[in-house]
Amino acid sequence: MALLWWRKKDEGKPAAEKAPAGEAQPGTPASSRAQAQVHTPGTAGRLAPPAPPGERTSWLARLTSGLSRTRGRFTDQIRSLFGEARAFDPSVLDDLEAILLQADVGPRATTDLVELLRQRVAADPTFTSEAAMAALKDALRERLSRRIGPMNLDAVPSIVLIVGVNGVGKTTTIAKMARLFQAYGKRILLVAGDTFRAGAIEQLTVWSQRLGCEIVKGEAGADPSAIVFDGINAAKARGCDLVLMDTAGRLHTQSNLMDELGKINRVIKKAYPEAPHETFLILDATTGQNAINQAKVFDEMVPITGLVLTKIDGTAKGGVLVALADYLEVPIRFLGVGEGIDDLDNFRADEFVEALFR
Repeated sequence: MALLWWRKKDEGKPAAEKAPAGEAQPGTPASSRAQAQVHTPGTAGRLAPPAPPGERTSWLARLTSGLSRTRGRFTDQIRSLFGEARAFDPSVLDDLEAILLQADVGPRATTDLVELLRQRVAADPTFTSEAAMAALKDALRERLSRRIGPMNLDAVPSIVLIVGVNGVGKTTTIAKMARLFQAYGKRILLVAGDTFRAGAIEQLTVWSQRLGCEIVKGEAGADPSAIVFDGINAAKARGCDLVLMDTAGRLHTQSNLMDELGKINRVIKKAYPEAPHETFLILDATTGQNAINQAKVFDEMVPITGLVLTKIDGTAKGGVLVALADYLEVPIRFLGVGEGIDDLDNFRADEFVEALFR
C-alpha cells in the first residue's frame, strides 16, 4: 500500500526565520517567556520500528472488527429488512430511512439514498433486494470519495497543525500519525503546543521517546505561539520532513481559546508563509452529529483541510462519516479503530464500505 498523497519533492531546506513582529518573540530572554527546547530521545523504551507498508497487519481486518458495532446497528438491520434473493419491496423504504437516521448518516444523505432506491424500483419492476444492497453500497462509496485527493505535503518541512476539543484522543492520535509516517521513512518532529496542560506536554514527550522522534516543548503555561514558532525553526534546521503540532484541547464554544488558535495560525504563517500545509481536526466518532457542529466552528477560526475520526470502534453510529462528507467541504483523511499504536490508517472509501457491509 502506498501513501499516494505524499509526493515529496527534492527541495532545498528553508532557512530559519526571524521572529514575527507583534507576536511572541522566540529570541527574547527566558525571563520574558518560557524558552522552548528541542529534545532528542534516547533509546530506552523505544518501540520496535514500524513494519514497512507491505508488511503491516491487514488494515481491512482491523477496520472490519472496529466497525462491528455500526454493522450490527446499520448493515445487519438493512440486510434483514431487504431480505434475500427476492424482488425489492418499496414499502420497506420508510424503515430504511429510520435505520439510516439512527446510524447518524444524516438527513441529507438519508433522503438521497431512499429516493435513489425509490427511483430504481419504479424504473425496473424486476429490481431485487440484492440489487438494492449493491446500489446502496455504490452510493455510499461515491459520497465518501468526494473531495479526497493528495495531501499538501510536498514542502520540506511540511507543517501539520492539529486541533480538536478535549477528550477526542488528540495527543495519542498525533503519536499514531507519526508512527504511520515513520513507516514510510519520514523524519518527524513533534511540537508540544498544548501548554495549558502539563500532562499533555509529558504525554507527548513520552510518545516522542517511544517513537524516536525529536520534540520541541516548553514549560506549562508558556505561550503556545512561541513554542510553535520555535518548532518551525527547529524543523528547518534539522531537515525534518514533517512537523506535527499539538494544540490545547478546547471546546468549540470557548471563544478565548478559539482566539488563541487563530493567533497560533498567524504566527505559523509569519514564520513560514506557506504553512500550515495541512490543518487536521480530530473528531470523536462517538459524538455523532455533534461532530459536524464542532467542525463548522473550528473551520471559522482556522481553515480545516482534513478530518481525523477516532474511536470508530466505540460507536454504533459510524454513519456519521457519511454526514461529515456531506456537510463539510473537507475530506476525511485518517480513521482510528482502536487503542494500539498501529490502529490508525489513511481513510479509503472503498475499504470502509467493504468493511461496513461484510
